[in-house]
This record gives sequence, C-alpha cells and structure tokens, in this order.
Amino acid sequence: MIRSVVRGVGAETPRRIMSNDDFAGLVDTSDEWITQRTGIRQRHIASDDETTASLGEAAARKALAASGLTPADIDLIVLATSTPNNTFPATAVEIQQRLGMQHGFAFDLQAVCSGFLYALTTADLYIRGGSAKRVLVIGAETFSRILDWTDRTTCVLFGDGAGALVLEAQEGEGGVSDRGILTASLRSDGAHKEKLYVDGGPSTSGTVGKLRMEGREVFKHAVGMITDVVEAALGDAGVTAEDIDWFVPHQANKRIIDASARKLGIAEEKVVITVDRHGNTSAASVPLALATAVADGRIKKGDLVLLEAMGGGFTWGAALVRW
Repeated sequence: MIRSVVRGVGAETPRRIMSNDDFAGLVDTSDEWITQRTGIRQRHIASDDETTASLGEAAARKALAASGLTPADIDLIVLATSTPNNTFPATAVEIQQRLGMQHGFAFDLQAVCSGFLYALTTADLYIRGGSAKRVLVIGAETFSRILDWTDRTTCVLFGDGAGALVLEAQEGEGGVSDRGILTASLRSDGAHKEKLYVDGGPSTSGTVGKLRMEGREVFKHAVGMITDVVEAALGDAGVTAEDIDWFVPHQANKRIIDASARKLGIAEEKVVITVDRHGNTSAASVPLALATAVADGRIKKGDLVLLEAMGGGFTWGAALVRW
C-alpha cells in the first residue's frame, strides 16, 4: 500500500524574543505566575516585515533542503493557519508564488491549534488517493496580530512561528513497521465554540477581532479529548502507549501536556516539550516541536512518533507516524 513518508522538516521563528519579564510593563503579571501556570518562559513575536507567508516560506525552504528536494518536486501545498495574510486568496498560494512554483495546487486549512494535524491527514489522503506524490504541509501563525494585549489571561500564552514537513508517497507493506503516517483520528464539536474564539470576522463584524478564551473550560476538556483521539489512533494501529518512542503534543500548556502523558501512560522522557521557548503557536506548534526534536537528534528514522493537538471549535486530533 501507499504510505505518506516524511522526507524532511523545517522551522522558522521571528527574530524578536519576548520573555515573561517583558510583560510586566504591559499587564499585571510576572515571570513566576506565567511559568507556574503554563510552563512558558518566552515566545517569538513577529515584526512588521514578518508575516504568516514569510515565516511559512522560510520553514518550507528548510524542509525542502532537509529532504533534498526543490519546489519543482512538490505537487501540493497545504497550509494550516488561523492568521492568513489576507482574507483571500489563500496564504498557501502566496507561499507557492514565493517558492517560484507555477504548477500544482495550494490551499489553506483552518482548524486552529489542531490545524497541522488536519492538514497532515488531508495531505495523506491526497497521496494515498494518487492525486499527489509529494506534499508540503505547513503550519504557520502570527497570533500576536489577534491578541488583546491588555488581557493578561491570553496575551502571555501565544507566540508566532512556522513549521513544515515534506510528505512523499512510498510503498509499504501495510503493517505498523511501515514508514509514514500509519493512523489518524480527528474530531470536532461546535458546541464549545464560545470557550475559545476570535470575536470578529468578515461576515459578522467586518473586523479581524481579538482572541477570547475561557481558560479553565479549555483546560477542563483538554485532557479527556486528547486521550480520546490518541487511544483511537493507537487502537487502529494495534499498538500501545508503551510502543511509542516520542510523544509530540500541541504546545499550549505544560500542565495539560504532563496530565495527558500521565493519563496515557507515556513516560516523561518520551515527551517533546518546546512550550517553554515558543509559547502556543497554534497550527505551528506541532511542526515546530517536531523540527526541534529532529534537529537535536532525538527523533530518528524508524521511531514511532505520536502527534496530538486540540484547538478552538473545539477541534482535536492525533496521528501516529513511523519516522
């Protein structure tokens, strides 16, 4: 059978780093308060000349270089983002143009923090269906543009950045030892919309709006929802948590990550954590963490990697990948 195998990954973060102490002059908070509740110590904030498209392009070029490929080898670009450069056209099309591609097709996908998992699964379906041989999957965000910088409960949580990977069609035997995406499980429930949303949009207010969140409600649902899709993905592959080499969760809050890993029975030393240096970068979160763990040598060829994320909507999902 055809498997979607990861050829390479790449990441890009804005030049400016904003530490927890930098917020002291903006809102009533402290490094101790932020670190204890979230695990975040710093985040990257985009300058005026850094956008979702420019960050996504840079991450894509690094992923292509790591793959030994060029834009000419790519058939499709799927960009996961909630902060596009324009209402339309899709920012993926702008990245396509920046890469010098005049072939193939490109589109955006919006599932907030779960966006990269949704994009990865979508790309896998195109590959397994024969519509594409190689796909650039990108998660890129500039959440700093939609934050209320007077709201201490949200502005300290998010950062900007981009991550990308190249998927390639390769033949597998159909078993769990195959390289590539083995299983995925996606969910959503619109009943939770008001718990995490942006209070604007073209069809309602005609404005971009600002991010609003009921933090306690999100936390209350997160661990159970994450466990649900992870267990489904593991069950479909016929493996257990003990078989996992690396757990790469959405980097939103270290307490959620720790609680999820404990409930799933995944050892602490197998969990990849980058929330301390990136904050919550929404759809860029998982690929940024992946790129970090690949670059430092933790994730290696043949490793079984579990990905998960949860975001506004609510949306949530998990995927199992043999590296």
